[in-house]
Amino acid sequence: MTAVDDRPERPLRVALLGCGTVGAEVAKLLTHSADDLEQRIGRRVELAGIAVRRLNRERPGIDPALLTTDALELVQRPDIDLVVEVIGGIEPARTLILTALERGAAVVTANKALLAEDGATLFAAAEAAGTDLYFEAAVAGAIPIIRPLRESLVGDEITSVMGIVNGTTNFILDRMHTEGVGFSETLTLAQELGYAEADPTADVEGFDAAAKAAILASLAFHSRVRAEDVHREGITEVTRADVATAEAMDSVIKLLAICTLTDDPEPRVSIRVHPAMIPSSHPLASVGGAYNAVFVESRSAGRLMFYGPGAGGSPTASAVMGDLVTVARNRVRGAAGPGESSYAQRQVAPIGDVVTRYHVSLSVADVTGVLASVAHAFAEHGVSLQIVRQEGVGPNATGPTGDAGSARLVIVTHDARDADLSATVETLRSLPEVHEVISVMRVEGDRA
Repeated sequence: MTAVDDRPERPLRVALLGCGTVGAEVAKLLTHSADDLEQRIGRRVELAGIAVRRLNRERPGIDPALLTTDALELVQRPDIDLVVEVIGGIEPARTLILTALERGAAVVTANKALLAEDGATLFAAAEAAGTDLYFEAAVAGAIPIIRPLRESLVGDEITSVMGIVNGTTNFILDRMHTEGVGFSETLTLAQELGYAEADPTADVEGFDAAAKAAILASLAFHSRVRAEDVHREGITEVTRADVATAEAMDSVIKLLAICTLTDDPEPRVSIRVHPAMIPSSHPLASVGGAYNAVFVESRSAGRLMFYGPGAGGSPTASAVMGDLVTVARNRVRGAAGPGESSYAQRQVAPIGDVVTRYHVSLSVADVTGVLASVAHAFAEHGVSLQIVRQEGVGPNATGPTGDAGSARLVIVTHDARDADLSATVETLRSLPEVHEVISVMRVEGDRA
């Protein structure tokens, strides 16, 4: 158990690692709200130092005397009680956090990538030292989702967590729906508005969402899940035609993080990130712009939805400050909050075992018997068809290779295993009547 400070009048001293958009906001909140924080915590909280990479950068409102480029020396200081890490990445963040934990300091971090890659090591260090590791800001910005999973719902059994956890991709897909523009144009706009980085790979290829999905699944299902366990697909292949088809089905396309318990005799965990069509009636369908939302289902509480801004300096700083107040209160009481809960040790199910519906779009020859050939390919692999719609029929229609007399087939399946659908797609590509498999997209959220 964390020792109670034998000098209760002494302020709790905070080391801040990083002073970018989030770090600068945290520093200002610590300084400007010091009196209120003292009332909430029962002890004065004092910003003791800020580790930065460059000292000569302009930081309005930040006391230059607090700045240092020696982050390791800062976290090793014996007077530091709390460490806030907002620099991101794996190293040096891992070394700095472990150093802080090993000497008994409590840590608040927003580092989703590190938690998803090596959270077990961090939790073990915190437990060994009897101190806190809190990370509300690592997933969905200001939305309080970590604490409900970690504490509020800990007496329940969570069966599913599905959400929009990346604001950049949600902004892009939302604009593609509302403005009718393509992916590239919308990505450029997102970069101009500051929603997307100059290198948007982590967002648009799903890496950011996969790290968050790993954290959510670990908490929800009491099992260690790493980012590499998450099946990941990005949104770069989503086209205006996909968006139009979704709208024709009264649906929208979202990049979803989906974490579920399977129905196997021994329950396993399924974790995936990919674009999917969801019906307009689903609660997640109305989440627009750069907002995030997480939809949780549990045995007793039923369905819960958490919604709000998923990124940005102020929202993320709000989550950091919430954790900081909690760990500071724990420090004053000589207690520690919950640690890692991985007792279930459930196995991760491969993507091939996932069961859901699919939307498949094909360019086919406009000839007699093509529907029968396509239907046979699905039946051969045990995939049942729910909807078949033919578009663009006629002698003047052309396929993607310029072939005359082409048509577009839009197919929606009943529930099917991912492996069976993949085998079906390979068979379709081998058929002479099929010019191209234009797109394959999962259909989710029907039962919400």
